[in-house]
Amino acid sequence: MQLAPRSYADVTVAAPGGRIDHRSAAELEASLAPLLDAAIARRGALVLDFAEVEYISSVGLRVLMLAARRMREAQAPLALAALQTVVAEIFTISRFDKVLAVHPSVDAALAAVSVEALAAWRAGGAA
Repeated sequence: MQLAPRSYADVTVAAPGGRIDHRSAAELEASLAPLLDAAIARRGALVLDFAEVEYISSVGLRVLMLAARRMREAQAPLALAALQTVVAEIFTISRFDKVLAVHPSVDAALAAVSVEALAAWRAGGAA
């Protein structure tokens, strides 16, 4: 799964797309691993832009839970942004919106995790 990561100050923004289900969850997990490693190593944050994610299954939620646990143990923020309606409903029903930091937009997620990254995002400058 292509995540097209972009760095803004101390934050990486990555954007998965399509369906995250039993067929693609392992690919998401593999794609997230180096991003998690890098965020933890630099004590930065990771924002996942879910604007293009159409659906997420329990297997996909598990991948996110494991990523969140790893980031939490390293005291590094993980935030999700711009969930489509169906995905937001799945998060609400499963109560994952209480487990993970979910924001209405990438802008809001960046505002929550890093003022410097928010400024770089708004200026349009990936580092």
